[in-house]
Formats: sequence, structure tokens, C-alpha cells
Amino acid sequence: MSEEIVFYTNPMSRGRIVRWMLEEVGQPYRTVVVAYAAMKSPDYLAINPMGKVPAVAHRGIVVTECAAICAYLADAFPDAGLAPATDDPLRGLYYRWMFFAAGPVEAAVTAKSLGQLPPPEKSAMVGYGSFDQVIDGLEHALDRSPWILGERFSAADVYVGSQIAWGLMFKSLPERPAFTAYAERITTRPAAVRAREIDDALIAEAKAKAD
Repeated sequence: MSEEIVFYTNPMSRGRIVRWMLEEVGQPYRTVVVAYAAMKSPDYLAINPMGKVPAVAHRGIVVTECAAICAYLADAFPDAGLAPATDDPLRGLYYRWMFFAAGPVEAAVTAKSLGQLPPPEKSAMVGYGSFDQVIDGLEHALDRSPWILGERFSAADVYVGSQIAWGLMFKSLPERPAFTAYAERITTRPAAVRAREIDDALIAEAKAKAD
């Protein structure tokens, strides 16, 4: 059972979320860059049958899905202080917003981007209801404190914050003051800056090789 963290990613993917989480955790890890053309190869499908990145291998298991990876790493390395203890009431709030972003937010934003939001009379059939309900709910998580858990930064901020920062960048989320202020707070964290620099350098390196 290896204690080494192996991080499978592509710098132009959601792997950037996990890179930031790894930098927040502060443990050494090994990066394996997977080209998009290689994601459907038998070798990588043995790691993630979905043929997608990111994935993390640690202690003999593979974890996929960004929210799951963030939650796993927070629990695997509790000294980083990125998740409430299991007996802490804030644990419920932590789970609530982590999985709200992974479920309703991801689904509603994707549906809107593809022009596939349900008509109002069919909104009860989808888990997120309506796009506006999701956006209002997301704003509710941020309108009273700097972080999801109040004054305490957590892995939930890594995941929720990444969704919001990307949504603002790609114009898939409205520029509400609560969102823009939150995005500014999270993107200036030292770990977030380090993660961006690492991935941006990998992109530049790949481009230089292609040229």
C-alpha cells in the first residue's frame, strides 16, 4: 500500500481543481500528465474507466471525480485542517455545499451552456429545479461570511470556489457581487497561485514542444 500520491491530470482540464487541493494539503505528490489522446488508452482506462482526468492513486486505491478527490484528500491528511472533524456540526455544512456544487450547480450550468434547461413546467423533474434556483442557492452559501464554513477555509472552498471562478471566467455564472468577491479571495490564496503557475508552465512547455 503506497503512501505516494500519484496525480493523473492534464493542465487544461478540471485537474486544475485537484492541483490546487494538493497544494493546499501540502504533501508531496507525483504528477502524471495524460494527453487527451491517451485518456482512452487501455493503460489509462485501467485507472479510470471513464477515460477522464483527474484521478488520484493513494494507498492502493484510485479516487476520481473532483469533489470526491478533494473530500478524500482532506480526510487523508487531517493535519492540513481542510475538513471539519466527523463529530463537528460543521461537517454537515461542509458536505452540503461541496455536493451542492458537484450536483445541482454542475448540472444546471452544463444544461444552460448546452441550451438544454427544462421548461418551467418540467423543472420539478430535474434535481436542481431551475437555473435561477441554483444560482440563488449558491449565493446563499456566500452572502454572510468569507468562506463556506464561516471564518474557516476548507476543501469545500476549493471545489465550490473553482466552480465559481470558472463560471465567471467562461460567463456561465452571473457576475453577482458575492461571486466576484469570493472568486477574488480564493484565487489569491498562495496554494491557488502555486497551482496555477505549475499548470500554466506545463501548458507553455507543451506548446513549445508542439512548435
